[in-house]
Amino acid sequence: MITPNNVVRHELIGLAIKITSAKNKSNVGLEGKIVDETYKTFVIETRKGEKRVFKEHTTLTITLPDKKKVEVEGNILVARPWDRIKKKLPKF
Repeated sequence: MITPNNVVRHELIGLAIKITSAKNKSNVGLEGKIVDETYKTFVIETRKGEKRVFKEHTTLTITLPDKKKVEVEGNILVARPWDRIKKKLPKF
């Protein structure tokens, strides 16, 4: 079960996401569903099509399946999904 305490250790594809701050200001406010994830990026399906967003220097609000919202710094998500799940993170 995904909780606010372990969200970064889970698969994020399929979850709703909103960009709350980013180095690239054109990404701020972007929201949609995560459809793919690479080492450094998310592919988000928005109303206007798919958009690739860098994880680094980005703050994300992720909506969990139980409708709770969690704010996550993208810098801690920079890793391949299968490596991030195994990685030890001090906060999570």
